[in-house]
Amino acid sequence: MNAAVSDRITLVRHANDEDWTDAVAKEMANVLAQEIQQHGRARMLLSGGTTPAPIYEVLAEQPLEWARVEVGLADERWLSPQDKDSNAWLVRNSFLAHAEGAHFDPLVRVGRPIAECVHTANLMAQHSQPACLVVLGMGNDGHTASLFPGSRDLERALQSNQPYAALDATGCPVANTWPLRITLTPHGLATAGNRLLLLRGKQKLEVLEAALASNDVHRYPVLAAINAPGNPLRVHWVP
Repeated sequence: MNAAVSDRITLVRHANDEDWTDAVAKEMANVLAQEIQQHGRARMLLSGGTTPAPIYEVLAEQPLEWARVEVGLADERWLSPQDKDSNAWLVRNSFLAHAEGAHFDPLVRVGRPIAECVHTANLMAQHSQPACLVVLGMGNDGHTASLFPGSRDLERALQSNQPYAALDATGCPVANTWPLRITLTPHGLATAGNRLLLLRGKQKLEVLEAALASNDVHRYPVLAAINAPGNPLRVHWVP
């Protein structure tokens, strides 16, 4: 493992998947343990996808007081939390099923319209303990959370003064068959004490480098996480 530090990001390179998984899980556990020690409780926001699932499984094995941990989501597809394609389902099965006592707040509330779910998410974020940790991924198009380049709602989400926003990514290929999303905004990202970006493969590193060079948040929305105030974004990359 080696790290390259700049004023914008800390890039941590790992030799293999096992090192990457263990190092990120332990870093997350250390952040949570410190937050619990200082404030009695900790809140973190997780992303879905296949990339972080092994890390969540190892994290759940760490000796923490999970009953003192609240778990939310960085974003969600407009699906029932019981749907296997939802981020909620992945987080439940890879992490919550093993971290006994941890409390989970999904973004989608079954039977409620998306605007009401976003309103509820914003109220909870505003009245909850600030997240000490948010875990993010990035697509090959440069999106993070559900901030998709080219989406009709991207500018509104980028300019929002609320933690969460609804976003319609119709026409964005990477959104696949789930164009309607609830996503953290740059405002929401800015409130997190620590931001981790998890990347795998050469292409993802090249996209990150292109984003840093362009500084165009509309083309590379991952810059919303990079440019957020506070601690530099920590990027954990494995080939």
